[in-house]
Amino acid sequence: MAKVSNEKKPQMEPLEMKRDLYHMIINGERVTSESNETFTTYNPATGAPLAQVVKATTADAEKAVEAARNAFDFGKWRKYPVNKRARVLNKIAAIMRSRFNELVEVEVLNSGKSLSAAQGQVMQSIEDFEFYAGAIVGHRGTVNNVPGGFFNYTQNEPVGVCAQIIPWNYPMMMAAWKIAPAIAAGCSVVVKPASLTPITAIILTEICHEAGVPEGVVNIVPGPGALIGDYLVEHPKVDKVAFTGSTPTGKDIMAKASQTLKRLTLELGGKSPNIVFDDADIDAAVAGSLFGIFYNTGQSCEARSRLYVHEEIYDEFMEKFIEKTRQLTLGNPLDQGTHLGSIISRSQLEVIDGYVKSAIEEGATVVEGGHELTIEGFEDGFWYAPTIITNVTPNMKAVREEIFGPVVVVQTFTDEKAVVKEANDSEYGLGSAIWTKDQGRATRVAHQIQAGIVMVNCPFSAFPGTPFGGYKQSGFGRELCVETLDLYTEQKSVLSYYGNRPINPFGV
Repeated sequence: MAKVSNEKKPQMEPLEMKRDLYHMIINGERVTSESNETFTTYNPATGAPLAQVVKATTADAEKAVEAARNAFDFGKWRKYPVNKRARVLNKIAAIMRSRFNELVEVEVLNSGKSLSAAQGQVMQSIEDFEFYAGAIVGHRGTVNNVPGGFFNYTQNEPVGVCAQIIPWNYPMMMAAWKIAPAIAAGCSVVVKPASLTPITAIILTEICHEAGVPEGVVNIVPGPGALIGDYLVEHPKVDKVAFTGSTPTGKDIMAKASQTLKRLTLELGGKSPNIVFDDADIDAAVAGSLFGIFYNTGQSCEARSRLYVHEEIYDEFMEKFIEKTRQLTLGNPLDQGTHLGSIISRSQLEVIDGYVKSAIEEGATVVEGGHELTIEGFEDGFWYAPTIITNVTPNMKAVREEIFGPVVVVQTFTDEKAVVKEANDSEYGLGSAIWTKDQGRATRVAHQIQAGIVMVNCPFSAFPGTPFGGYKQSGFGRELCVETLDLYTEQKSVLSYYGNRPINPFGV
């Protein structure tokens, strides 16, 4: 089984939380809610309360939308030259760098993820602001070919007020993915963080104001998604919704947003295939497959949770894959040697365990893990063993549905055409991975896979500048890239006439 760390002293000492209470931020000010209510956010690694967070009401959400609307319609942010907005984005990044350790520690404490995972995610969050600071400078309009005497150009104008709904699995990084391109484009935003993990998004909003973002441009309203999220999605003064989360919730948002024809970006669920061909570098494929499913404790939308291994190398691959899985360490998330942190909540742990049990009931075999763990010193936290399931069939629930935990289902294949068909036999189409030394095969298969992201001999799915998004029921729109700016702007076409004679189409 995977190793459980008994290390008592973490390599990085736990942070003394500087605040017991985190506020909403509306119109540049920390505020309490209309109801004066708060809610408790927890450390899932210990199960202990971490801090209180102001709980927004719909009246608070209304104030946030009005602040964002006023900032957009009458404020100066969208009128700033792009280089001035770029300087502010770079300053946000600089402040984040100066507070890197604090942001990492808070992210670990509020999400239960491992220290190394949080470090990478906070660093990418910083790089997102730096990327869009550069990208917006080159986000120009066009001059188009038109008949003589006419002149046509286009310009990109910010779309308006954007509601941005953030998931719990990447609290800081997903907030950066959304806030950075939106404000780079000149939009105003109202952020609704996940109630399980709101703290780093709140801190990021504060950093935006410290860096010089005008009041009302970035607002944050923590609260229940069914109440605050729905209110923002349906609000007539909200022009766009960007959501990362489950496919069922995305469908609900799409239906509600259609009533006011809001622009949408939806990054939804996944059940990503990971294909290992018989000519692959087995050690590299094992290491990459290990990362692909167990990174972030499997709580990733693009987790490569369906593993297809060519039958000729299956035994060798699985022996190494199981052995490496057993070498993974679960324990204190603040210990640099910890590979997997905790599950986000008791309810999510029960969902994961339910899928494992359903696979067993349907005839599958758990060859590693498949059970809850108790970690010394973290007995009240939510921990699940890295799990490998074999002898599965394509119609099993655990094969078809997103588990969102450290669980991989493994199948064999013999034929390239057949495995491509199996890989595409899913309602999802977010990520995918291919392991082969044959570049022709890699290109051929990559072109046939129905997914927004194809990783070839590579465990990583995205860097700032690479499009991230899915096909089919994994959503639409791309984040993390230059093209994301198009989703936060409207294209205006300006057509003028400069001929000597007046135009008189009717001739009267």
